[in-house]
Amino acid sequence: MEKRQASSFYPHFDTEERPTIDYLVGLFNNLVFKKQSILTDFLDPGQREILKTIVGNDAFIQEFGGYEGAEKKRVYLSEEWENLSPQDYQITPLEINYPQKFLQLRHGAILGTLANSGISLDTFGDIITDGNGNWQFFVKAELLDFFTEQIDRIGRAHVKIVPISLKKVLEPEDNSVEVTAIVASLRADAILAGVSKQSRGQIKQAVEVGLVKLNWHDLENSNIMVKVKDVLSLRHFGRLQIIDIVTTRKGKYRVVFKLWQTQKHN
Repeated sequence: MEKRQASSFYPHFDTEERPTIDYLVGLFNNLVFKKQSILTDFLDPGQREILKTIVGNDAFIQEFGGYEGAEKKRVYLSEEWENLSPQDYQITPLEINYPQKFLQLRHGAILGTLANSGISLDTFGDIITDGNGNWQFFVKAELLDFFTEQIDRIGRAHVKIVPISLKKVLEPEDNSVEVTAIVASLRADAILAGVSKQSRGQIKQAVEVGLVKLNWHDLENSNIMVKVKDVLSLRHFGRLQIIDIVTTRKGKYRVVFKLWQTQKHN
């Protein structure tokens, strides 16, 4: 294996991704020089895409986020293939105990509490619910004490954070819906405008202030064309994944996508 130069990967990704590229190239070069396997923090799909581009076929990549279908995962990099168990990823699932009879928790409130607790976003993974008021999230095992001792309130709810085994992880609720829209263009702003019922001008403003992501990367150009499997997200609205695109006889596009809409609350 040969060490990588971060600058050689800059042209493949947006400018905002350069700090991530620098960090991940540094991880790979540590593997090259030290010959020791590396376990990353929790990486989102966009970050894992960058890492896979950097690594190529020169090392083995294995990943796990605490449950099947996890979005954020820890990645294990090694020169030789190693047979890993879930425990090797050093992930602890935590359950949030709170008075469910009197209060409801929301994903946004939980995320806000964790994000503002003084730790980095890559120290914890997904936040999941079964849709029946039960909530869990996943953390780096070495930070277990921090989460159980420091997180005692989420919004108006007094909570207790309790570690559980991987066997007790919830079956996550999938609250997505399949939606079909007819649009005149496959530009990202046209898709989001059609789905969110906002104007393209509003979407352009959202892009300019960093509220829109394409495949987990900040969208810099609202004119970019989307394709099947792309994931678009608009903060405060939701996220969608393109499933199918068909051209109509009138030259428009019938776009089918899965939509995860941000839950509104009173």
